[in-house]
Amino acid sequence: MDRNTVSWRGYIPAITTPFTREGALDIDALHRQMAWLVDEGIQGAILAGTSGEWFSLSTKERGELFAAGAEHRSDAFPVLGACNAFTPQEAITHARAAEAAGLDGILLTPPPYIVPNGKEIVAFYRAVSDATDIPMTVYNWPRGCVVDMGVELLAELAQIENVVAVKNSTGDFASFLAGMYALEGEVRYFGLPTNALGADLAMLGHGDGLMGTGGILGRDQADFWNAVDAGDRERAVQLGKRDRVYMDAWFRPDYGVQFGNQQAIIKTALRLRGIPAGFVRAPLLELTPDEVARVEATLHKLGIETVPLADD
Repeated sequence: MDRNTVSWRGYIPAITTPFTREGALDIDALHRQMAWLVDEGIQGAILAGTSGEWFSLSTKERGELFAAGAEHRSDAFPVLGACNAFTPQEAITHARAAEAAGLDGILLTPPPYIVPNGKEIVAFYRAVSDATDIPMTVYNWPRGCVVDMGVELLAELAQIENVVAVKNSTGDFASFLAGMYALEGEVRYFGLPTNALGADLAMLGHGDGLMGTGGILGRDQADFWNAVDAGDRERAVQLGKRDRVYMDAWFRPDYGVQFGNQQAIIKTALRLRGIPAGFVRAPLLELTPDEVARVEATLHKLGIETVPLADD
């Protein structure tokens, strides 16, 4: 496999996993959220990522999530399943569930918390690739994994049979660019910023888009990449500025949050838009009333109408 095995491009967000107020997996809400994303023209989705609270899902629940999400996949809307786990055996179980469900690919970080070395990371990815036949995205997520995979390691991972893409969320932009140029022609490369620089790089043929968070702006975020593909830089930059409004209001430059937690912020924003994103599951906590007001004020600043929060 290589980058040409898949056609992934544009804005492919890691979406939330809806839970009821009591903490049960809410598959009906997932279907309604994904139907909204498809209607908005979003170019794909990732299930059970960081935004999808993979860390609180059981193996059975992750399989159920993959099966339900696969019902919405199409050539225009590829659906990937995140298989993050502490051991290769666990990751293989999740990858096989994604494959059995008919998902288009998987997303995989190095094992979090453990801080494996480069040799161990290569062995981890190779074990999952050898056990499955599904396209794989390598996810460099230093904030969550305490490992920032550099260009040399990413290049070695790109040689593994099933690896077709890299999502590089490093905070080192020089390393991001070096990886993008080094891996061109081999794998798809996600993480371009939705600003003038990102538009310029994409219009010059560099990078494939952004695997972002939540998709809360809907069509605006998809249209940034549509404008890039149409050569309309001015519109792309205008749309990208809308991303900055909420990113600057809720998050820090290192991808940390200014209040609450990332999952509750995204779920609250979607629910304020009338999208059934559900509630967070412990150990995460819902936002306080003051924090909800901050989210709502940002949406209003963007000209987005909000609805009263439902209790279910």
